[in-house]
Amino acid sequence: MKNETVLEAAQETAVKSTANESKQAQEKKRARQHGEDKRFKIFSGSANRPLALEICKHIGVTLGETRMQRFADGEVYFQLLENVRGADVFVVQPTCYPVDQHLVELLIMIDALKRASAGRITVVVPYYGYARQDRKDRPRVAISSKLVADLLTTAGANRALFMDLHAAQIQGFFNIPVDHMFASPVMVSYFRELNLPNLTVVSPDAGGVERARFFATKMGAPLAIVDKRRTDMNVTEVMHVIGDVEGQTCLIIDDIVDTAGTLVKTVDALLEQGATKVYACASHAVLSGPAIERISSSRLEELVVTDSIPLGEEAQKVAKIKVRSVSGLLAATIESIHMETSVSSLFN
Repeated sequence: MKNETVLEAAQETAVKSTANESKQAQEKKRARQHGEDKRFKIFSGSANRPLALEICKHIGVTLGETRMQRFADGEVYFQLLENVRGADVFVVQPTCYPVDQHLVELLIMIDALKRASAGRITVVVPYYGYARQDRKDRPRVAISSKLVADLLTTAGANRALFMDLHAAQIQGFFNIPVDHMFASPVMVSYFRELNLPNLTVVSPDAGGVERARFFATKMGAPLAIVDKRRTDMNVTEVMHVIGDVEGQTCLIIDDIVDTAGTLVKTVDALLEQGATKVYACASHAVLSGPAIERISSSRLEELVVTDSIPLGEEAQKVAKIKVRSVSGLLAATIESIHMETSVSSLFN
């Protein structure tokens, strides 16, 4: 009986090894095909070039050659250094800090591609700046998220790829096809490996409940919600916790960490309600103002973010902040768009 068990285990290992080798061979063949495809181009602005390079590495193509300079007064000068006529072009550029500068860069790149007769232009924006200004929440304010959508479309974008938009309905601001991806597969994989005991997933506000519920379902964990009241921009007052977190390891799920005020107050509220440890994950590490100091001095165990926005030097020194790459996820999505295949499977 023991010999049979050993034999079965050996056979299973052999099958897995063969499957992995077959998968690697297919990936190499696909990468070689893409590398030889002269009508498949990926370009990057200055916002997150390392991410663009990793995406190209996954796909097996070379990052397109460009020249980007600035005049003495700050104006952007951009030039394509290779032919893109009729090509399927992807432009990787998150509109992170400095937001306006990177947004203008993206618009100018799109215009240059359009005037160079690119066949199709897809903007790959891992972090969509101005996403939080998606409605009129006060009198006489702009809906900046809609304005940015109009700018990208008017500049010449034919398609858009985003990751974890602050509000999913922002897709409706666009009159072009939009693919909205989520970083949750990457995050779920990481926290499954940690195998945190007595886990409860927490939404830091009512608006993030759907995101947190999806994560909780994947992790097989209960859900709790923190009720908060926002008194001003970047200023929040945590009210109370909805759900039982006593004796639990809590995992806060959010899309953006900006000044970290909400995050730190949420951590304190959970610990006051009896939580043993608190972890957090967010797709976009904006980390502006006092965010680094707040996270460093907080009782948070660990903050896991993606590389949709490059971490600054100060943030890289904080041991509590861990980065998981979404380059593979974005590369697979870009590949699916180029090959005209479904991206639905990538949601899992």
